[in-house]
Amino acid sequence: MRQVVLDTETTGLDWERGHRIIEIGCIEILNRRKTDVNFHCYINPEREVDEAAQEVHGMSHQDLVDKPVFADIAQSFLDFIGDAELIIHNASFDVGFLDNELGLAGRDEAKLINKNQILDTLTLARQIHPGQRNSLDALCKRYGVDNSKRDLHGALLDARLLADVYLALTGGQGALSLDASIDGGQKTGPGVTQRVDRNGMDLVVVHATPKELQQHNAQLDLIEAAGTDGALWRSAKA
Repeated sequence: MRQVVLDTETTGLDWERGHRIIEIGCIEILNRRKTDVNFHCYINPEREVDEAAQEVHGMSHQDLVDKPVFADIAQSFLDFIGDAELIIHNASFDVGFLDNELGLAGRDEAKLINKNQILDTLTLARQIHPGQRNSLDALCKRYGVDNSKRDLHGALLDARLLADVYLALTGGQGALSLDASIDGGQKTGPGVTQRVDRNGMDLVVVHATPKELQQHNAQLDLIEAAGTDGALWRSAKA
């Protein structure tokens, strides 16, 4: 299975107000393993970059005037993503900008919303961690992904971080399917146990902090003080 983790940087927040893409970064994942294949380019947006956007990614219009316009890189971008599933954080933002650029380049038939399956990791993270912060930085911290070099946003760097977050966030679930064939062509179903193939998985073990362990032990003390048969975790550990 081929997937492409994708990120963009832009001149501002709203393509409907004329903002444009200035950078695209893509990372390839094959069968839940990152490859060394990627796509990266800077783009001349043919307009100024908002000051607030410059504070996020550090690029001004002067940094981009010698770069190709989107129409010149559109085909190489489309060739790279092909029909892969796209993994994007806050996908509506990036897809809206990319489809606008494709429209401006006269490539309406190639718009991603009609062509590619898209997985929004922000939506997925909100389902897994409701009520918590689910920005890319927050997810990097939660899953132990090193984002120490992310002083400024960059499309290729953010795509690399998101690839690691996605693999940790899904935790190998891509290998589970109620319709997946097993030995002899049989399928899983009620009462059938299927061994999970861990080949290719990039699992992250998140250990409890000393403070969390202290709070856990304090809670066990309260259970024991209540005179119940509780604190089974301690007896099981022993």
